[in-house]
Amino acid sequence: MSKHQYAMVIDSSRCIDCKGCVTACAVANQVPAGFHRNWIKAAHLDYAAMRPMGHFQPGGCMHCDKPLCVDACPTGATWKSPETGIVEIDRGLCIGCGNCLGACPYGARYRHPELRVADKCNYCPERRAFGIPPACVDTCPTKARVFGDIGDPDSEAARLLTANQGRALRIINAASDTEPNMYYLGGTAPADWPVEAKLPVPMTIMTGPLMPALTGLAGLAAAGMAVLGVRQYLFCGGKDMHACETEQQRSSGKEE
Repeated sequence: MSKHQYAMVIDSSRCIDCKGCVTACAVANQVPAGFHRNWIKAAHLDYAAMRPMGHFQPGGCMHCDKPLCVDACPTGATWKSPETGIVEIDRGLCIGCGNCLGACPYGARYRHPELRVADKCNYCPERRAFGIPPACVDTCPTKARVFGDIGDPDSEAARLLTANQGRALRIINAASDTEPNMYYLGGTAPADWPVEAKLPVPMTIMTGPLMPALTGLAGLAAAGMAVLGVRQYLFCGGKDMHACETEQQRSSGKEE
């Protein structure tokens, strides 16, 4: 975990499925129709357990400690801020390839249909700049979502997490544990919805067993360039190699 880590601690037993958080997020961040940055999942529990209302679980980007979306990005547009722990998207670097979408076990990303870039929750930086919490937190009528820096022991989120040690849990896919920074107080449901992350094949190759071979080839290429550079210096006095060879050919022709 970074020194600072903005996160959410969620008591999903307080969620009443009003969808206020989803709507507030869409308005605050101009999310296009048909897409979302956050959600509420529902689990209908055993009626015999006297919980006929079911269970509702708010969610969104988990701002993971080991974000596979960062690994999947070919341009560095997706990155995890060391100052805040927030997983950010640089729209100026994003090429809209979509590699990061399948790399997220939570389906927290979408490709913006107009901007042609990846988009997701970024904890409403414009609001945070004025000391206002993210729109989803601010709008929740039951205060199911608590936001803050869990690296700061004095923050409300950190205090809540500390007070619920042993009860707080993270929703993960065992095959793709990204160490998410969204914590749920015990008893949340559903818990089996994250999927196994899918890294694109080229990125898998680059980070897999072929990497040492590719590194070796890069080393050979660099060595070849170094040899050419030495040859150019020794035989051409630093001149352009093509011009130098042309002069040498002309000289050879005159001598003949």
